[in-house]
Amino acid sequence: MPGNRTKGFCASAVALALCAVLAGCGGSGESAGGGTVVLRYTWWGNPDRAERTERAVALFEQQHPDVDVATSFSGYDAYKQKLATQAAGGDAPDVMQLDYRQIDQYASGGVLLDLARQKSVLRTSEIDPGLLATGRVDDVQYAIPQGRGTETVAYDVRTWKKSGVPLPGESWTWSQWADTMRALAQKTGKPGATDPGQSEDAFEVWLRGQGKALYTKDGRLGFTAADLTRWWTFTDELRREGAVSPAEQTTQLDGSVENTPLGRGTAVTDANWDAPASGFVALIPTGVALAPMPSGEDGTPGQYFKPSMFLGVSAGTGHPKEAAQLVDFMINDREAAKILGASRGIPVNETIRAGIGPQLKDFDKTIAGFQASLEGKLKDPPQAPPSGDNALQSTFQRDYDQVSYARMSPREAAENYVTEAKAELRS
Repeated sequence: MPGNRTKGFCASAVALALCAVLAGCGGSGESAGGGTVVLRYTWWGNPDRAERTERAVALFEQQHPDVDVATSFSGYDAYKQKLATQAAGGDAPDVMQLDYRQIDQYASGGVLLDLARQKSVLRTSEIDPGLLATGRVDDVQYAIPQGRGTETVAYDVRTWKKSGVPLPGESWTWSQWADTMRALAQKTGKPGATDPGQSEDAFEVWLRGQGKALYTKDGRLGFTAADLTRWWTFTDELRREGAVSPAEQTTQLDGSVENTPLGRGTAVTDANWDAPASGFVALIPTGVALAPMPSGEDGTPGQYFKPSMFLGVSAGTGHPKEAAQLVDFMINDREAAKILGASRGIPVNETIRAGIGPQLKDFDKTIAGFQASLEGKLKDPPQAPPSGDNALQSTFQRDYDQVSYARMSPREAAENYVTEAKAELRS
């Protein structure tokens, strides 16, 4: 961590984490003494991402001596809740990291600035137009993708190899994945995977492999209760067999890699996005590798490349130009790209991506190689989900918890979820 960070604000990853759960670090876009502009910048992530981000922000401050950046971060679930509270109270940070599932919610709620107004300082010409379009709502550019990512099966290399179970290849179906998890559990004495039943992301991959979608183009459910019943029946049986993690472990998930069964050493694999999977390296120093997500039984791929995250600017910021400069820096500065590596996904700036690719090291190189192995094999990403999906992620996990603890059958939980989801999407 840099030793000289923003005046009066968080000075280390630990302090930043504390800052993230307290009631904010000052008003949006305030000015410090001497005319210095103070920007609040917040994101979610693990300590590795935090350390890199702090170094990049320090470089930005060197290049912009009239700007101080007050930073804060936390795990994804805590971050999502805090940002929602701040936004509802009119206290959104000047620059904020956003998930694909938050764009519609915050854009339609008037929280985000129209970034086209800052095109003089925020350059987007080096970003693939299709990728850039994912940050638009009603043809207004409310957010800029910061990286490209995809979901993956991260696994403990040493434990898997010692088991004698064949390592994953370039592709596998959900049935083959399930058989492999059963074999790993039998050979290692611990579940082969985190139970994917609780994950809406994993369900979407499975659903796309069936030729269906999570949502229709008009923002309605793209699947039926019968589809969800099939998914939860599949994962529930694996849990009962001990092939995936038990309810007691699954209900501890909070969006951080540290609290996954793989991160705690109680499972062999975990389905996660490739960028945050870098956090497993510190937890499993004997080696972490990536495998593709399973496909449909006919080989139809379900996973896709998507913006790993976005940067947005508060509509209420007092310093829109400086906030846009920070966004531009994080996306388009070559030195910042070297520092950030693949911690937020592979860079979206095409020139920078080509330039830093050969320089990537360690797990960043692993992520780049994994994505390269999937080029030309995946279908186009879906449009950004409707705003109601942000709340439905929690509903999805909550309803599956009822299945995990045998309080509801997969069919009962699926019907309950679909009923609630339809009501949420109509609201």
